[in-house]
Amino acid sequence: MDRKTKSGLSRRSMLAGTAAGVLAPVVVAGAGATPAAAAGQARNITLYADTVAGTTRVGYGLEPGKPTIPGPLLECYEGDTLVIELVNRTDQRLSIHPHGVNYETTSDGSPLNNSFNEPYETKTYTWKTRTASQAANGFWMPGSAGYWHYHDHALGGDHGTAGLMKGLYGGLIVRKRGDLLPSKQFTVVFTEMWINHQMAPDTPIFEANLGERVEFICIGHGNLMHTFHLHAHRWADTRTGMLTSATDNASIVDNKTLDPGCSFGFQVIAGSGVGPGAWMYHCHVQQHSDDGMSGLFLVREADGGMPPGAQDAIDHFKGHHHPTAKPEGSTDAAASAHMHH
Repeated sequence: MDRKTKSGLSRRSMLAGTAAGVLAPVVVAGAGATPAAAAGQARNITLYADTVAGTTRVGYGLEPGKPTIPGPLLECYEGDTLVIELVNRTDQRLSIHPHGVNYETTSDGSPLNNSFNEPYETKTYTWKTRTASQAANGFWMPGSAGYWHYHDHALGGDHGTAGLMKGLYGGLIVRKRGDLLPSKQFTVVFTEMWINHQMAPDTPIFEANLGERVEFICIGHGNLMHTFHLHAHRWADTRTGMLTSATDNASIVDNKTLDPGCSFGFQVIAGSGVGPGAWMYHCHVQQHSDDGMSGLFLVREADGGMPPGAQDAIDHFKGHHHPTAKPEGSTDAAASAHMHH
């Protein structure tokens, strides 16, 4: 079964029929664009900034009135250009600012450069990517490939702090051609004491089947230092989270610092070497974990069945002792738990 992403588009449709783990055409994850095999393609994406129903939160979405927190995961290959049409459907000034890509001052997303959307205004932002190139001195200039992110830089002030606290952020991946592609992707954003603007036990439960290739995109915001730890799974501390050969001596980690403004990503094979089960992910600053910065990575059986003991673990997690404080702009109705398929 081809499960849906949070944006409603299937991973299979994003890859236009290309199997995960092989060379793929140009991709804009969740954007609904028709992929093309040639390099240097322009990808046109329309994002809508909307207030989340029943809250004072604000998020980016692919459809009017359907914002998500985090916003849609955007994805392309080095050499591509992303042309983002941002439709502001709120009564507040806001913008979109990327990390890791090239842009002119008019697409900076910063009030410093008069780059933002007025209330109810539509504005186009252009982000360009590049491949590595050799300089005249023999050194190489890096390309754009990496796990990046985007966020507001104008709501409530010149630095967009209020926008970040309300949920205006999302993930951005720039790949090199030949990178392995996952079957599942999960964006995990640590902001203050929240994960994706939730606190345990209402934090996301990410799901995959045993043996599936899963990609995590981890992003930090706010004012606090965090670390991201994933139980029973580990990855190489490289651009992709993978080794390039059997003799690659890159460090292998299962816990990595996630400071504000930072991002990284990696791929794992769900349950590899450990089997299915309900595995915890959390901030390893102990007080943060105790206060609600934890969630679950549910690895189902290969056929999608619930593994023995997993439901008991989920029920135990749902009884997690956590503070009564709720994230910015939340309501009781908005704080319900979500299962991500």
